[in-house]
Amino acid sequence: MKSQGKQDVLMVGVGGQGIILASDILGDVALDIGMDVKKTDTLGMAQRGGSVTSHLRIGQKVWSPLINTSEADILLAFEKLEAARWVHYLRPGGTVIINNLAIPPLSISLGTQVYPEDEAILGSFRRVTKAAYLINGTQQAAALGDVRTLNIFMLGYLSRFLPLKITDEQWQKGIARHLPSKILDLNKRAFEAGRGAAAGVNI
Repeated sequence: MKSQGKQDVLMVGVGGQGIILASDILGDVALDIGMDVKKTDTLGMAQRGGSVTSHLRIGQKVWSPLINTSEADILLAFEKLEAARWVHYLRPGGTVIINNLAIPPLSISLGTQVYPEDEAILGSFRRVTKAAYLINGTQQAAALGDVRTLNIFMLGYLSRFLPLKITDEQWQKGIARHLPSKILDLNKRAFEAGRGAAAGVNI
């Protein structure tokens, strides 16, 4: 794992999963600890469940917001097929965290293509890294009472893999800046649940 000073995180998924919010929170918390942050988001027909990506680059000095192919330290995927689509961005030996959720695109729904098996998706990553984790994020978010907390659960899981010196208090403040008070406690629990889910992982 890299020392504090540089971290390129690529978040991918589909519209409506809260990916941009998760990357905004991480970016703000990184700024709070004195890092330079650049980010750029792409929403491809996001309101219709299209592909969403967020490039987030953290370092002592960052010049460009775009992560190049084979250079992402961490790929955080909110949907399995989107993970496979972006595998070429992960650096050799990087980390990929995949939410165990399938949202078939139109081509698969129409039967012109077949959704790949889990082993095929994970196999595409295992050719690049041993650090590939398939987690039941949607299921665990739903167990908290609201599946919409998935993004914060995933952020909590991701936080265990970041070589950045961020305290629990800084995380909680970052989350509080972006969420209304009526759903804040639930999302704080989701973040802690994500951290807890990653606690036993050999990083």
